[in-house]
Amino acid sequence: MTCENKATSDARENRPSALRRLTTVDEVETTVGRPASAVMLKQISALDGGCRTVLARCPIAAFGYRDADGTHRTTFIGGRPGFARVHSPTRISFSLPESGDPHGPVSFFFLLPGVGEILRVNGSVAARKGAETTVDIAEAYVHCAQAVLRSRLWQPPAPLAQAAPLASAGPVAQAAPPAEFAGDGPLYQPGVAEFLAAAPFLALSTWDSSGGSDTSPRGDRQEVARILDGRTLVIPDRKGNRRADTLHNLLKDDRLSFAALVPGRTGVLHVRGRGAITDDPALLETMALRGMPPHLALLIDVEHAEVTANDAVARSRLWTPGAHVDRGTVPDLMALAGEHLAAGSADAEGGPPAFLLKAVGAIPGMARLLRLVMNRAYRSGLRKEGYEVAKEDIDEDVRPGAGGGRRGFLRRRRADDRGTDDGRTGVGGAGAGATEHPLRDVRVAEVRRETPSAVTLVLEDLVPEDTGVNPGSFDFRPGQFFTLVADIDGRPVRRAYSASSVPGSARLEVTVKHVEGGRFSTHVHRSLRAGDRLAVRGPSGSFHAEPRPPDATDAPDAPGASDEIVLVAAGSGVTPMMSMIRTRLAVRPGRDRIALLYSSRSADEIIFADELTRLAKDHPDRLSVTHVLTSRDGRLDADGVRRWVTGLSPAPGARYYTCGPGPLMDAVQGVLAGLGVPDELVHQEHYTSGADTRAVATSVPQEMTVEDDGRPVGTVLVEPGQTLLDAGLAAGLPMPYSCTVGNCGDCMVRLRGGEVAQNEPNCLTPQQKADGYVLTCVGCPLSKVTLDIAEQ
Repeated sequence: MTCENKATSDARENRPSALRRLTTVDEVETTVGRPASAVMLKQISALDGGCRTVLARCPIAAFGYRDADGTHRTTFIGGRPGFARVHSPTRISFSLPESGDPHGPVSFFFLLPGVGEILRVNGSVAARKGAETTVDIAEAYVHCAQAVLRSRLWQPPAPLAQAAPLASAGPVAQAAPPAEFAGDGPLYQPGVAEFLAAAPFLALSTWDSSGGSDTSPRGDRQEVARILDGRTLVIPDRKGNRRADTLHNLLKDDRLSFAALVPGRTGVLHVRGRGAITDDPALLETMALRGMPPHLALLIDVEHAEVTANDAVARSRLWTPGAHVDRGTVPDLMALAGEHLAAGSADAEGGPPAFLLKAVGAIPGMARLLRLVMNRAYRSGLRKEGYEVAKEDIDEDVRPGAGGGRRGFLRRRRADDRGTDDGRTGVGGAGAGATEHPLRDVRVAEVRRETPSAVTLVLEDLVPEDTGVNPGSFDFRPGQFFTLVADIDGRPVRRAYSASSVPGSARLEVTVKHVEGGRFSTHVHRSLRAGDRLAVRGPSGSFHAEPRPPDATDAPDAPGASDEIVLVAAGSGVTPMMSMIRTRLAVRPGRDRIALLYSSRSADEIIFADELTRLAKDHPDRLSVTHVLTSRDGRLDADGVRRWVTGLSPAPGARYYTCGPGPLMDAVQGVLAGLGVPDELVHQEHYTSGADTRAVATSVPQEMTVEDDGRPVGTVLVEPGQTLLDAGLAAGLPMPYSCTVGNCGDCMVRLRGGEVAQNEPNCLTPQQKADGYVLTCVGCPLSKVTLDIAEQ
């Protein structure tokens, strides 16, 4: 036989189709063994107090399910702690993106950032209403930390992987694939091979023949799933607790799906296909660590593979500094597993005595001792598998910490020496703490009807019951706006609305007018009820007015000495004006004067009509209100504005605020310029649509390099459908931002290279666009890009 013929023969023998497969339970258990009885006794049939605490603190979970048509899917859900709402010990609910339609058995595992052990939950779909999915719980148990430890999931993300050429020597190939290559298999789809080369962790979902589902964590020190050819993957199966749920399921139903993660990235690789089990020695040897091959491997015939942006991963900020859970807020999951074992032993024959387990668990310091013993066991087990592991690696990755630690990034806090004049500080602003506390959870206390097309949402802090914690106040400047975030059809939708209430109160009021076809406003008007949850970010915006201090002693003719404000509004543009009016009139005694010109379509569409009438009556020397009804008086134009302003005879230092449609604001600005009013006394508020940015995204990840005045800060990948801002924040980069919907301009940066698509309209001026500035919150890369975040 010639060398060429021998090579051809070897390659044929090493093809995936030629590898030996295990097909019986006896074959699997001969290699893996049977699980100890104590392992199975840790299952409980309902969520106890410890499980409920974990769910309340957990921001993300892997979720495996089947569609109505039987398609297997695995994804990551959540986005913030407590996303899984516990209705009873046997029932939970959560939001799933609109593309998902789960039926039948489902399975989860819940991840606590910084914690090694995982809470696994299995059940079945009980109800589905819109994006809200309700699940009946069948079992729950704590999974060991080996998958997290193997993958170093919570360690600092590695730099962007540099791919190597795709090897073609059959299943022994271990090299990472190139950035671009051609082929017919699903693994040749854009971005898939690059993702696999960098992914150390995945969630693998399988099903049995009796209606059960299982989603298990898998982790490895390098790539957890390796490419054999354009449609075949191999996943090493290293030693575990011998439950082997995945292996037993595949013997009965070979369909599977998985979702893979790369630390530092917010995209998820979704794969579907069919699985088989192999113990082929030549293949296992290619996955050996320090001479120790895995005992088995999974071969996956891939039918579908796709990298997509994932809102749950992005919003959870899993790899952002400080994202690890605080050690005092969750139970030690190994101690929780011990409690589950004691509960299971009480009903089992032949198991360890339940009373003895409970007595041991109650000994002071026993939980800490158990943790030390388990950490040593983890370290020993990993070393036997061939991993190099140090004591500090285990301590860092297994226990919940106070956040940061070795994994912290070197971050730059953007100096904010402008105070709050531009709304950059406060809850969720771009000042100190913005990246640590990007959102504030609130509940809807009341939905108040203002007009047939406008409602006011009364919001207050979402404070857990029986905690004794008082809700905080909402501090802002009258006229500023907040960004509201709601889960609609399983996806976060963000819109900016001006506060209409007085600052400093425990309740925030925002008024929302229904816009035909508007996704957020339609949700507010048709679906939102008292008790529902939202999130807010803010305050934002430089459009604000405040009462003049009572002890001000400026001379009457000094520039800006007048306390008078002149307000022109149309439609919902009155909402920031209402905050200004309410706040100023609350100052007693007041020396200011307020004049409002308010255009509405008809009398029944005047927002705050009754309150404006009452306030003008109660404060005739301070507030005057003039209404224009377009159905009766015609559209408010420049002539109408000029007659009204000249009739007022405002003081020379009066300030002017206008909010409404663009043509009206242009008319007001032209009139005031003609009357000689200085530009610095004229303020306008512009609204944008806050439209979804997904439509402008490319289908492949794009590299984004961030600089600060030319100095490199970091490089990340922006996933398909993801904004520049979301990618930067998820990677822990010091991106400036505030409103996140293109209204305030705080996220404006200079584009140094590449091409960016942005949603229109937004707050950038034509000159800013011409000078190369972009808004990261509504911008998606169309190529490799470089941004400079230096102060503009």
